[in-house]
Amino acid sequence: MITSPQEVMSVLRHYNPWWFRQRIPDLPEWRRAAFRELDFWLRTPPVHRAILLSGARQVGKTTLLLQAVEALIASGVPPQNILYATYDHPLLRLGGLDDIVKLWREYEPPAEGMEYLLLDEIQFARDWQTWLKHQVDFEKRRRIVVTGSAAPLVMDGQESGVGRWHTIKLATLSFFEYLQIKKLPVPELPEIASLLKLFEWTPAQFARVSELARPLTAHFHEYLLRGGFPQCALVSSVDLAQKLLREDIVDKVLKRDMTALFGVRRVLELEQTFLYLCLHDGGLLDVASLCQNLEVKKPTVQNFLGLLESAHLIHRLPPHGYGKEILRARHKIYLADAAIAPSVLLKGKAMLQDAAAVSRAVETAFFKHVFTRYYEFSVGFSYWRGRKNEEVDIVAEVQGRQVPFEVKYSHQHTGAGDLKGLVAFCTQKNIPRGYVVTRDLDDFSVLPLDDTPAKTRILKIPAPLACYWLGQSELLPAHSKVEE
Repeated sequence: MITSPQEVMSVLRHYNPWWFRQRIPDLPEWRRAAFRELDFWLRTPPVHRAILLSGARQVGKTTLLLQAVEALIASGVPPQNILYATYDHPLLRLGGLDDIVKLWREYEPPAEGMEYLLLDEIQFARDWQTWLKHQVDFEKRRRIVVTGSAAPLVMDGQESGVGRWHTIKLATLSFFEYLQIKKLPVPELPEIASLLKLFEWTPAQFARVSELARPLTAHFHEYLLRGGFPQCALVSSVDLAQKLLREDIVDKVLKRDMTALFGVRRVLELEQTFLYLCLHDGGLLDVASLCQNLEVKKPTVQNFLGLLESAHLIHRLPPHGYGKEILRARHKIYLADAAIAPSVLLKGKAMLQDAAAVSRAVETAFFKHVFTRYYEFSVGFSYWRGRKNEEVDIVAEVQGRQVPFEVKYSHQHTGAGDLKGLVAFCTQKNIPRGYVVTRDLDDFSVLPLDDTPAKTRILKIPAPLACYWLGQSELLPAHSKVEE
């Protein structure tokens, strides 16, 4: 060990106050939806695996780990059997993983029962893949959680990690979680475990809930500006929230993490590529145009896109279908959070005056909610384009069913004439149900498309309600069957 054991133990004692029967300071009582899955895998895992908690910087991974510690102690786990260490700390990064565990056991002798190792930002530790593989294979009385803000965790350790860890993806706060963490007054809306249930509603139910939900609209617009990063959600002003988000992404992820983890040297070109994506959020990516505008070669751009996806900053949505045409087609790009683009581009509250920018932000926010809600079920997502350039924003493959979603936030009231892409897709694919995310709370109803072969029914649902219920459903009891 390069540094002295006493210095390392001083750091570990600071991060593990429960060894001295002290409470974890400033720990929020409210827990995110992902806590339930993490707690399940820590207490009663179905198989012996490590847990990989992945997500962007400042998304709340550390808080989730410490809440897990609190729950373990409350359930009777001896405090000395729990170790938390963060490899963001320079002294811990100097010591090897085995050295840290050995020191822990020398100073804190184990009690009976399982041992719990919670290791934050493990991608900064040396040879973590080999170490973790060995731990899972040979240390059966240890349950290990590791976190990472970038996916060398998956890329570098892919071969040795197969069958040795379970991944929990932590996205930014859902709209429902945002309301909870800010302790905002929320109308007493019905619990909806699945949007599919709304097809059974009567016009009177739609009208009543539309009226109840009116206070949500202003909160939803501020959510689009502040975003779902907990720290940004809680600060005093939108301008400060966007400043913090910009600094975290540009200064820490693009300029620091990309250099330290992936060896990126052309940081300016990476930053320019990301700015280009912010300007085209939710749109089809024209790589040739990007290369021409930024004077960057195509292989470099493709590498940058992979790195940005690895850092949980973007999602790439492929076209719907199969074959060579699909392989050559362009991907759609969504940022990981709707507030990233206005924060990085320094738009502030002025974004709300730009109808096109708001519509793009709503589409990004809605995709994040759908993706997060169904990630654990391995649902495939794509977009669809017809021969006449009709388009469907998002198509989900749910247990063999194709479920289309369209975002029409710039329209006051949405009729069949505004849904040419959705009508064409449902006609061609014989789809019985689809969804349109609307702007006006009064635009909440079921729209029948009697001219389609399947007599398609379209649920028109206002964006604040769609995101609210998709976020809420993550916290409801799990269902054995995936529903829309």
